[in-house]
Amino acid sequence: MAAKKQDAICALMLGRDGSRGLPGKNTVLVLGRPLMAYPILAAKGSQVERVYVSTDSPGIKAVAAAYGARVIDRPAELCTPQALGEDAFAHGYRVIRDELAREGRGLELLVLLFCNAATVTARLIDEGIAALRADPSLDSAVTVSRYNMWSPLRARRQTPEGTLEPFVPFETFGDPKTLNCDRDSQGDVWFADMGASIVRPRCLERLSDGLLPQRWMGRRIHPLKQWGGCDVDYEWQLPGVEFWLRRNGFSEASPQEREAAGRTG
Repeated sequence: MAAKKQDAICALMLGRDGSRGLPGKNTVLVLGRPLMAYPILAAKGSQVERVYVSTDSPGIKAVAAAYGARVIDRPAELCTPQALGEDAFAHGYRVIRDELAREGRGLELLVLLFCNAATVTARLIDEGIAALRADPSLDSAVTVSRYNMWSPLRARRQTPEGTLEPFVPFETFGDPKTLNCDRDSQGDVWFADMGASIVRPRCLERLSDGLLPQRWMGRRIHPLKQWGGCDVDYEWQLPGVEFWLRRNGFSEASPQEREAAGRTG
């Protein structure tokens, strides 16, 4: 009897054109490489077996192919500004699941990435894989960064009169008399920084069960703590991403790599 084929660990990355904050952000060059190259490199350096990129953009498809990723043609209805990332992830998941099924294999875990989120490493992805394997009750493992300066206690909204008021009622945090302006006074504030979400297939099979706003993460979410993670939506974020990449071991791309990036950009 033939041995059962091992279930695969794959990565699925989303990207499309049409950004209003930073047009062409997914392929903008950082250290001489397209921004979207970094999450692909992280996935390929980890235990991930295959990397897929879901998009309708010819430019993104070209960069994906140049860095050894497989392309999933995303339907037009999932490429609009109103389309939800969770639905695009669910579509890509089904494509990957069905492809593996035709090979007689299953999908163990799926690493979810974004073309504009370069702040992720192979080490963190592997750490997430290990955490899920060690604890079957976990739904996902997600990269998070500590941003105490953006505590919900500090959030404000503009009133119809044009003044500012608390976005979240202070009573949410306990007795308002105990609150103060110290950014660390409410404890550490961890944000999902969009670097990577390592999820079990059940999270994408049952999206409605997940916690808002990123329901693909399920409900029992393990934190993969790092610093400085972000998804790029504005030009002012690029120097911070470059700083992060240098601190995590990346140097300028070689002339040959720059030339290849120029052909795909």
